[in-house]
Amino acid sequence: MRLRTARRLVTAALLAATLPGAASCAVGPERATPVGAVAPAPAASASPAAPVVPARVPETLSFTAKTLDGTAFSAAALAGKPVVLWFWAPWCATCASQAWTVAEIAPKYRDTVPIVGVAGLGEQKAMKEFVSEFELAGTPQLDDRSGALWRRFEVVEQSTFVVVDRDGRVVHQGFLDGESLTRQVDALARG
Repeated sequence: MRLRTARRLVTAALLAATLPGAASCAVGPERATPVGAVAPAPAASASPAAPVVPARVPETLSFTAKTLDGTAFSAAALAGKPVVLWFWAPWCATCASQAWTVAEIAPKYRDTVPIVGVAGLGEQKAMKEFVSEFELAGTPQLDDRSGALWRRFEVVEQSTFVVVDRDGRVVHQGFLDGESLTRQVDALARG
């Protein structure tokens, strides 16, 4: 407990000394570090003049989930990057036609514009079969059978893309065909 408190004090002092006025640049009620979490200490090799500052986690990316294979997923890890959330169902013909585009472009943009599938409206077995059939295993696919993320983003139909810019603002929500999705992701990656 004392080590945690000491780290918080050191981190706060370091940030206050090196980033005066940074707090005044923040917009909205979001926090850089979630309540109860400890901001990571700068790496030993980091220069004293350039402390490691975690990306601000916008409300849009303040959620956790499980992937279809049961792995824990935290959208906060994507903060500071544009992100595409793809809401799909395993029985949806439109989703199936879009899956080929997602499978094709997701690996290319993995580090710049991650695409995250949000599977819902079906059974887990059918969702896993969909991922296997369309070769989507290299792209995070969230298991949202409960519909929690669908409700959070007010998605009422599949296939829906929610495009979030690097500041956490939703810049598109709705249908995108393969060409439009590719153009949108490419534009986000460039700038």
